[in-house]
Amino acid sequence: MKNIIILISGGGSNMAAIVQAAQQDRWAERYGARVAAVISNKADATGLQWAAGQGIATAVLDHKAYASREDFDAALMQVIDDYATPESPPLVVLAGFMRILTPGFVAHYAGRLLNIHPSLLPAFAGLNTHARAIAAGCKFAGATVHLVTAELDHGPILAQAVVPVLPADTPESLAQRVLSQEHRIYPEAIERLIVDLLQK
Repeated sequence: MKNIIILISGGGSNMAAIVQAAQQDRWAERYGARVAAVISNKADATGLQWAAGQGIATAVLDHKAYASREDFDAALMQVIDDYATPESPPLVVLAGFMRILTPGFVAHYAGRLLNIHPSLLPAFAGLNTHARAIAAGCKFAGATVHLVTAELDHGPILAQAVVPVLPADTPESLAQRVLSQEHRIYPEAIERLIVDLLQK
């Protein structure tokens, strides 16, 4: 079984979209893949309750309880790697996980660590993407699914979706329109990666 581990810090709407796609498209039967656990660095992340309600294992690792970023990432790797199987290591999916990961963590999951970013990368890496796109006068914005590398928001692109920037847009209204596309392309990109990994 290919175990998928999703990391969140908040409501986990992308996480929910992935779980629902896995159920509706029968990833377990078709690919031997399942969302095995949802892990958060915040105990009050509301996405944890939703995941638990779906019968998915959840865990909390409070990053504030660790002396360094490296210590936190090492503990997180231990929890994730408990879901490794003899057939395959876990696939790690960042879904609103608000932590910059250490190079050691990224290297450990190279090729199996995904993120979604609310811009058309390489444009507007980092934070405040929607406000920056509007301020720059962009006519289009969007979302990007990419493999995570040591350089923030610069890994190989797996999928993108484009939305128009409307004259009356605020960062909030643009964010909502982009988010609806995130919920579509993230599960699709994960499914394609699973298929690719199964063929190797």
